[in-house]
Amino acid sequence: MTTLPPWAERPSRAGGLLKGLVLTLIVAGVLFPIYMVVLTSLSTQEAVTEAGGLVTVPGGLSFAAYEELFSGGVVTRSVVVSLGVTLVGTAISLTVTVLAAYGLSRPGSLLHRPMLFLILLTFLFGPGLIPNYLLVSSLGLIDTYWSLILPGAVTAFNLVVMRAFFMNIPEEVTDSARIDGASEFRILRTIVLPMSKGVTAVIGMFYAVGYWNSFFNAVLYLNDNAKWPLQVVLRQYVLQGQSLIAGQTGVNTIAGQSPPPSLAIQMAIVVIALLPVLFVYPFVQRHFTKGVIIGAIKG
Repeated sequence: MTTLPPWAERPSRAGGLLKGLVLTLIVAGVLFPIYMVVLTSLSTQEAVTEAGGLVTVPGGLSFAAYEELFSGGVVTRSVVVSLGVTLVGTAISLTVTVLAAYGLSRPGSLLHRPMLFLILLTFLFGPGLIPNYLLVSSLGLIDTYWSLILPGAVTAFNLVVMRAFFMNIPEEVTDSARIDGASEFRILRTIVLPMSKGVTAVIGMFYAVGYWNSFFNAVLYLNDNAKWPLQVVLRQYVLQGQSLIAGQTGVNTIAGQSPPPSLAIQMAIVVIALLPVLFVYPFVQRHFTKGVIIGAIKG
């Protein structure tokens, strides 16, 4: 009779209940702060004042904070900038990472070992802030959107992970394609990438989340406030308390209504920043799980 390891055995009734309780508490600990942020962004001044801060019990609900934000144009413009930088940056980063990882996964590629050594060396040594700024400045990228993309276009960790996945693909598959006359680019496009959907989706998600949440490069390289991405706007308003709609007449003022509470506007910006990641992650997680299972079956 085969004995299963402890972690593979079916839990007892008490163990199942305990596991369910622990998982419920973890999910509640993750969802409750998001619930408070969303509810506060939809609350009126009276509800915020009564709660003394973040709202936990629904009171008066209003979309005034979102109307005020999108009426001024600052948040709308920053959302468009963040979306553009994220889409273009992810496409460039994923393309370069896939090409470099595939080249480095082929043992006979040109300068294979020296290039791999240089990439691994970046895990231990970084250029620092001033050399990075001088490089971006010398390339003429200051105050351009390219300064938000090119300095961090390729991450060594993502490159090494994708290279390791490519190396696990059986050589018999690619060798048979070469015998049939397929070029390396065709092998990559028609054989390797379809077999690597899981890792490609996860690496793409890593890059996309990194671009979407990045603010330091914008603070460092952008002098024009109109080019700020959403995360810088969020930082200026939430952390530093600087009003984004000062001197502007929002829709609530025009309608004669009282302006939304400052805390509701802050939480509304947080919600806007969270939504893309919350929508995209479940789909990427599905591909990631499928890729892990396929890799485990292949050994």
